Amino acid sequence: MIAPATDNIIQARGLTKRFHGFAAVAGVDLDVRRHSIHALIGPNGAGKTTCFNLITKVLQPSEGTIRFNGEDITAESPARVARRGIVRSFQISAIFPRMTVAENVRIALQRPVGTSFYFWRSQHSLDSLDDRVDSLLDVVGLLPLRNRSAADLPYGRKRVLEFATTLALEPELLLLDEPTSGLGSEDVERIADLIRNVSANRTILMVEHNLSVVSRLADRITVLARGKVLAEGTYAQVSTDPRVVEAYIGGEE
Repeated sequence: MIAPATDNIIQARGLTKRFHGFAAVAGVDLDVRRHSIHALIGPNGAGKTTCFNLITKVLQPSEGTIRFNGEDITAESPARVARRGIVRSFQISAIFPRMTVAENVRIALQRPVGTSFYFWRSQHSLDSLDDRVDSLLDVVGLLPLRNRSAADLPYGRKRVLEFATTLALEPELLLLDEPTSGLGSEDVERIADLIRNVSANRTILMVEHNLSVVSRLADRITVLARGKVLAEGTYAQVSTDPRVVEAYIGGEE
């Protein structure tokens, strides 16, 4: 049995997920250190998103165990896991386009993890959240746009707003699934800076295809290939590993 007292916020052992006999994830061991940025990388079909879905309990593992803060969460529901403080970025991914930037964040603040929105609260009660709303918008650089309609934001700023709604849930472990996907270079830099800034008091596990972002942010990297761990270490270590080079030559995502 793994001792509860550990520097690893996530410990997965023998994590396996089969779909009709095909193992999308096969015997993965994963340790994510507390207050670190840990990246999962790998070619197409490597099993990265499936790992995310297993940790957040969107999928139940076929085999293996998952521990969070030393406690076994393998059989827990997604809602229970979310209440523990494991939040996948953009779980509240559909922003409300007819609402303002501030109203979008305020709705997220109304939502205790794992429960429904409280639309019937009084205006006075909602106004009491404004200081927290403005604090979150300041963190992500959207405070000057607080009264702008969300629909009018450029795509990159919409992604930042989604990030703010996720932070409103106060995650202890934040899972980011391709946070810079589809963004221009300026927005990539903005998101990368934001990830670094918000990582101070939380742990981040991220899937990211942009290796320059990974090299800049990740304290540790796990490389997956065909559902298995191919290599693990710092960026300097994994980027020069011949097995990793071969896997990426075979088809980088």
